[in-house]
Amino acid sequence: MTTTVSTTGAFRAIRRRRNARALVVTCALTLAVGALFVLTMMVGSFQLTAGEVIASVLHLREDPSVDFVVRGLRLPTAAAALAVGLALGAAGTIFQQLLRNPLASPDFVGINSGAGLAAITGIVLLQAGGLAVSALALAGAIVAALLMYVLAWRDGVAGYRFILIGIGAALFFDGLIGYMLTRARLNDAQQAMHWLTGSVGQADAAELRLLLAAVAVLLPVALLLQRQLRGLELGDDAARALGVRTELSRAGLLATAVVLTALAVAVAGPMIFVALVAGPIANRLLGPATGGIVPAALVGATLVLVADLVAVHLLPTPLPTGVVTGAVGAPYLLWLLATTNRQGAGG
Repeated sequence: MTTTVSTTGAFRAIRRRRNARALVVTCALTLAVGALFVLTMMVGSFQLTAGEVIASVLHLREDPSVDFVVRGLRLPTAAAALAVGLALGAAGTIFQQLLRNPLASPDFVGINSGAGLAAITGIVLLQAGGLAVSALALAGAIVAALLMYVLAWRDGVAGYRFILIGIGAALFFDGLIGYMLTRARLNDAQQAMHWLTGSVGQADAAELRLLLAAVAVLLPVALLLQRQLRGLELGDDAARALGVRTELSRAGLLATAVVLTALAVAVAGPMIFVALVAGPIANRLLGPATGGIVPAALVGATLVLVADLVAVHLLPTPLPTGVVTGAVGAPYLLWLLATTNRQGAGG
């Protein structure tokens, strides 16, 4: 009896420590994201103080010149970086936990490529622009996800099969994108390549409002589904034993992640590697309390905000944000492949 009581007390102590660490990490990441969000609107050719930025954003005082710079020029870009990072960070960790593979990110399972193919087709063949390109990207990502889900279905969806089919679909879509670029006029090809690189400064107000609304709705939905996600990480049999409706939960989680990814890609283009690295970085910070969707979303927002600051203000020539995320993410991918191969944990 004493042993049972002591064991229960030890488990409770471990849980309290994990919850405390998760709370501290989440609060620290929230403060970091808030600071970067304000910093993004402070720097530029017209320097501002943090107080001026906060007062303008919150409408605490009126200053036409400051309000024009903050609300008219810098706030849309900062809000886009924040929303895109939150969406990709959350979507990436959902994919990785659900499919139980660190390589299972929208970058590699065909979601981004499906969105890219639809958008480039619109640019090249229809001379589409603005909201039309975003709508095509959204539709392309959703169609690609549905196609892969159907192809991966064999009395259920196995994570490894979904990843392999997704990689094959991504290669197929990328080949079609290359073909479309060869048929494009020079101006259309330049617009297409800029969109494919990914940049948080190319969205209009309607696209941004839609993404912000989706993040506000779908992040709480993902949190409500986190218990089912943790059950599915243990395998379908264990999840069923815990009372999880496996296929319904998997479909709901995939739909949440796909919509977040699709809307983020529609706003900023395929911002590569953010979804891949956000979850693992959050897990390193969380330690034993791994798997948090909110910390991963906050890490994603941090990455995009920092990448945008570097791309616009620290490089000799301003570049699209996706150039910086790609430069950071490529070495991480090589490291991940090397360590995964050594550990034999690829599947």
